[in-house]
Amino acid sequence: MATRKTKTPRATAEQAVERYAFLDGVIRKPAEVNLDELESALGMYLIGFHFGWKVLYVIHSKRTIRKYEEILGISIREVFDEFGPDADRTNAFTAIQAVSSFWKLVSGEEKPTVDVDKRTLNG
Repeated sequence: MATRKTKTPRATAEQAVERYAFLDGVIRKPAEVNLDELESALGMYLIGFHFGWKVLYVIHSKRTIRKYEEILGISIREVFDEFGPDADRTNAFTAIQAVSSFWKLVSGEEKPTVDVDKRTLNG
């Protein structure tokens, strides 16, 4: 399988160890959590470095973000950049660029002027 060309730099060895230790700690944390939600929260953590917190807010509901943040013990706005290096590969980014207010898009008050599936990659 060919590796897709992305702008996100590979994690350094130190970052990789740090991120793995974080994920392992979340998994080992004694908590009563649904495994599907744990798996999804871990995935959100991994793609956040590529796409940024604004894309995450567009593809997930505010409620889901809060749930995953609770599982992970983080605030995504503190951990990830507003837009990650590969944000422009997402339809969510396209939708964000097509509205006057990001938070109105997230709340559903404003619809993007482009018709895209915000949960998919565009390239």
